[in-house]
Amino acid sequence: MTSTSTGTLPDDNRPQPPDRGDERELLEGFLDLQRATVVYKATGLGDDDAARRLLPSLTTVGGLIRHLADVERSWFREVMDGESDVSYRWSEEDPDGEFRITDEDTLADIIADYESAVAESRAVQRKHSLDEECRGRDGRFSLRWITVHLIEETARHIGHIDILREMLDGATGE
Repeated sequence: MTSTSTGTLPDDNRPQPPDRGDERELLEGFLDLQRATVVYKATGLGDDDAARRLLPSLTTVGGLIRHLADVERSWFREVMDGESDVSYRWSEEDPDGEFRITDEDTLADIIADYESAVAESRAVQRKHSLDEECRGRDGRFSLRWITVHLIEETARHIGHIDILREMLDGATGE
């Protein structure tokens, strides 16, 4: 594979969380910053670099973004809203399915799917209060817990994407 990456990150137009606000505004603001950072960190990578494996595992920038799309759908649609027909790229037979990137996969399509998953999640968030218990997983979690968990999960994987991006083309940034 040859690199078609730009080696630079785009202008930083990510939404910033509010300096003040109620709990919901702050939680959603920080989650939206993390979500935007996923896209920001991947922008400028070529399809080949987004699929390039630099580690012994299946971890790639594209795979991490697809994983995060599945995470969004799982926690908001399946767990919070109780949907039973949410489809994922992983399965019991292939638990790493979302990390398998093929030559047909493009980074643009992967990002578009992630942004679609985020829009689906926001629609679920709007329907529930932070204290409301989820409909899946025996009601173990509130929307507040799920939102905080998604901030943590997304931020952790941004760190992975950040390291991979620097290894791929040297691009670094906040």
